[in-house]
Parts: sequence; C-alpha cells; structure tokens
Amino acid sequence: MSRKDALLLRMLVFVPICLILHHLNVNPKIVFMTAGLAIIPLAAWTANFTEAIASRVGPAIGGLLNATFGNATEMIISIIALKAGLIDVVKASLMGSMIANLLLGLGIALFFGGLRINQQNSRINPEHLSVVGRVNASLLNLVIVFLLAPTAIEVTSLALHLQITNAFSYIASALLLTSYILMLFFSMKTHSHLYGLDEDAEPESYGSEARGEKYGLKLHISLLLGTTLVLVFVSEVMVDSLSEAIATTGMSGLFTGVILLPIFGAAVEIITCGICGAKNKVNLASSVAIGSSLQIAMFVTPILVFTGFIIGKPMNLDFDNFTVLGVGIAVLMTNSVRPNSYSNWLEGIMLLMTYLMLATAFFLHPIVAG
Repeated sequence: MSRKDALLLRMLVFVPICLILHHLNVNPKIVFMTAGLAIIPLAAWTANFTEAIASRVGPAIGGLLNATFGNATEMIISIIALKAGLIDVVKASLMGSMIANLLLGLGIALFFGGLRINQQNSRINPEHLSVVGRVNASLLNLVIVFLLAPTAIEVTSLALHLQITNAFSYIASALLLTSYILMLFFSMKTHSHLYGLDEDAEPESYGSEARGEKYGLKLHISLLLGTTLVLVFVSEVMVDSLSEAIATTGMSGLFTGVILLPIFGAAVEIITCGICGAKNKVNLASSVAIGSSLQIAMFVTPILVFTGFIIGKPMNLDFDNFTVLGVGIAVLMTNSVRPNSYSNWLEGIMLLMTYLMLATAFFLHPIVAG
C-alpha cells in the first residue's frame, strides 16, 4: 500500500466523526470541517472504483463511465444542496470547482513539473499537444459564452422575467449536453489518436491498490455503490451544517461556495495534478484539470438545471456576474499557458497568484449569496 493510499485510509476516520458530531448537535463549523475532510477520501475511492470498473468493461464503455462519473462528488453535493434550496451556493460551488481546477490544480502541476525539468527535456507531447490544446481552449471559450449569455440578456433587457431566464437555461443546458456528447465522440472515436498520452497509461489517480486485477468486477461495483451511499450521508451532513456555518463565521455564501466547498469537492483532482506535476507528467495533469472543468460546465451543470426542474427547485444559468468574471479570468490564464508545449515553474506561479487574488477578492466581496 502506497503512502497516499495509507493517508486516504486514515482520513476515513472523519466519516464516523462527522456523523457523530452532527448527531450530537456540535458546533456547525466543526461539523462542516470534519464532513469536508471525510469527503476527500470518499471522493478518492469513488473515483478509484469507477476507474477499476472502467478498466474491466473495455475502453469504449470504460471511457464513457469515467467521462460520466468523473465528478460524482460535485454532483452528489450539489444535488443535496439543491434539494435544501441552497441554489446560489450550488452555482457558486460549480464555478469555484472550475476555478480551483484550472488555477490551483494546474498551477501546482506546472510549478512542480517546472522544477523537475530543464530546457532539453521540457517538451511535452509535441506532435498532438497543439491540436488538443486548441480544442480544449475552444471548449473553455464556449463555456464562457454560455455563462455570459444570461447576463447579456439581462443587461440588454428593460424587463426580464425569471421564466425567460429559466427557459433559456433549459435550451442552453440541452445544447451544452449535446456539445459534451460530441466532445466525447471526438476524443474517444474520431480523433482518439490525438488523446493517446505518451507520459504514462497510469492515470496517477486515487488509490493504485484498488485498481489491481485481484478484485472482481462485482466486488468493485459493490464497493462503488457502498462508497457512494456513504458519500451521500456525509454530503447531507455537510450541507445541513453549511447554512449555520456561514452565519456563524461571518463569511459570505459567495466565498464559501466559490472557495471553501471546491477545496473539498475538487481535492482529488488537485492532489492528482500535484502528483502528476511532481512526476513531470504535466500534460497528464493538464488533461485532468481541464477535463474536470469541462465536465463540470458541460455535463454536471446542465444535469443540475434539469434536476432542479424535476424536484421543484428551479436552477438556471444566470450565475453571479462576479463569479462568471472569475471563471473568465481562470480560462484566460489557462489558455495563456496551456497551448505552450513547454512547462516552467513561473507559469505555475502565475496561475497560483491568480487564484490567491481571486480568493481574496471573493472574501472581501460584499455580496452575500444565498
């Protein structure tokens, strides 16, 4: 068992701790923090068992499984928060996860990767990097266009009814889902040769032991279902303590949603990016960070829009303007370093500094969302 697996196993102790503290009505800030720490290993093992199942069912179905359930943690937390009526916090956490992946995750990877390489061996996948980088940059720009559209409609309309925004969001969500499916078809079928990373087939993800062949498919499915069930209970505990924690700390719902929640929900991707960077697999880290962000924007968000409609908690794509600006800045900075076929630590520092700047801005922002 690797040190990373051992650490994740030890962190599982926070699962019973947060459940007990919640039952005893302990300070909601403590419950929130312990639940957040409990989510990290659960998210890691959920992703790990998903990969283990994907490795058994073949590349086509396996790739689709990973592409669909890669952000299961964010999906579960968001659905529970949506049912609780914390719609603004859900919106903020979705955008915050994108910002954390693009700036914090990729920034850490570029920094550590840049420390390990020199000018002679710093080229990363030179044959296909420019094509894949161009596609990812275009997809990120497409996401920004969809996020800006409701704001543009609102600004240019004398009177805008909520029903109009909701109707637009349903159509736009369907278009985003269609674009996501076409992206999967592009990357897994028609242009799969462009995505054949030569750094390592091992995705450096969440628990190498459980990906081994010594466990059967049925056991992996059972473990995935069990871990997901526990993740649901822990997420409910965290969401239940969220409102009181926000009120008692004095921090805004905007800062909590954009900065704090994604630290727990996207911790697995951030850690993965750091490990890939330390092993000089920066292109792999970039794929994890950008792929996760695209999945949140083009798959998780539209699914939540339709879920809100079904459960009677309507959620639209009219995000907070300052949050959309933050995502736009993250995309701009990512696209400024991602197409480059060389990795250096200074580019990582630029992304990390941008993240710290945005975190400070969200902390000092006077808007109290939710």
